[in-house]
Amino acid sequence: MAPRAARHARLVAAALTTLLLATASPAAHSATNDTTHVEGQLPSGATYMMDVPAGWNGTVLVYSHGYVDPGSSNPARDAPDSTTQSLLLAQGYALIGSSYATTGFAIADAVPSQMQTLDAFTSRFGPARRTIAWGDSFGGLVTTAIAERDGNRIDGSLSMCGLVQGGVANWNDALDTIFALKTLIAPDADIPLTDLSSPQAAADAAGALSAAVTQAQSTPRGRARIALAAALHNIPVWNSANQTRPAPTDWATQEANQYTAILGFLQRTFIRRQDAEARADGNPSWTTGVNFAALLAKSSVAKEVGELYKSSGLSLTGDLTTLNHAPRISENSAALAETSTTSALTGKLTKPQMNIHTIGDPTLPVQVENAYHRTVTAAGSGALLRQAYVDNAGHCAFSPAERLGALTTLEDRITTGHWPDADATALNNRAAAADPTTPARYTAYRPGPYPRPYDLAHPADRP
Repeated sequence: MAPRAARHARLVAAALTTLLLATASPAAHSATNDTTHVEGQLPSGATYMMDVPAGWNGTVLVYSHGYVDPGSSNPARDAPDSTTQSLLLAQGYALIGSSYATTGFAIADAVPSQMQTLDAFTSRFGPARRTIAWGDSFGGLVTTAIAERDGNRIDGSLSMCGLVQGGVANWNDALDTIFALKTLIAPDADIPLTDLSSPQAAADAAGALSAAVTQAQSTPRGRARIALAAALHNIPVWNSANQTRPAPTDWATQEANQYTAILGFLQRTFIRRQDAEARADGNPSWTTGVNFAALLAKSSVAKEVGELYKSSGLSLTGDLTTLNHAPRISENSAALAETSTTSALTGKLTKPQMNIHTIGDPTLPVQVENAYHRTVTAAGSGALLRQAYVDNAGHCAFSPAERLGALTTLEDRITTGHWPDADATALNNRAAAADPTTPARYTAYRPGPYPRPYDLAHPADRP
């Protein structure tokens, strides 16, 4: 289906879903002395769940879950984890969330599914005094899209470890990394990086490049090149709670940690790119015009790359020249237009948004927050955004206390019209008060630049 026809079909489907919302009767219902639990299905096929405590405080939290690979189980969720869910219900919050109508990079389906779930909640329980959208990872993008497109339906938003650089920037950044790996490590291999014809083709490409990377890891030169590719994605040198946190000059441990993350990155990237390309009817990303030396210079781990190249005897300048002269990949203009429409951000907030991110995130490196700050600043919405950082490794590796500390900060902003103190000390105090049983690790931090940003507030980002 062509992009224009696909958009039209989604709009028609969304309209029909809204008209038919009355038919979205609960499939299951249970009540205790404390909480009413409701499960149901929207006409789109999305399922939803709601948990409403007997002493509802008037606030409903609309939770957007993270990315679900096509074909995987996709239950509705209304909270990031059971501990956070229990704490919120005990404090009187109503919790709701949907599965989204489809899996994969389903931003076009996710936003209407979440809004229709809110409609179903209102129909059953009455209007909320306050509505807050919140979500993790891909759900952070869904949350931010709700904030930008349906700001009149909510009072504020909380994006946690969110894909807030937007879809186009995400696919460009991922392409830069796999382009560098193939060019420097497997230059003669027949490994497609874009225009992946099927999920099997994507899995085969991921397997072939992963095998080449695994072989390269056995030599100093291979490890230097892996570090260079990791630097283009800003993969942190401490990116899992299971890893040793390396010393500032422990280049070997830093690269070993990145190598582990790269293998996971490759498995995700090819499969998810294939889904995104199928939705957009083509490849929305490009390497034309990219200066890889300039990208490396922006990276948070550029020093490590230089040291590893020096000790391996390889010429970093020579490899960067090779990348800059390699045959380039061009975007499909219609696919770029479609992806821009569905998942590029505008920065036009009308209600306050709080963003939190771990500093050791290998999946969506913390620099994505710099990208969204750039977007909202250009759109004139900078005063509505606050961003805070947690000193931990891993993707979405927040404690319940840290989540609640951010939520109460956002709520105070909604109530008073002014941001309260949102520095690390204030957030840690709030987190400890909300849940003294789990860690509070907010830290003073400022992420570096995102390598290749793309948003709708900067026309010059277009190729």
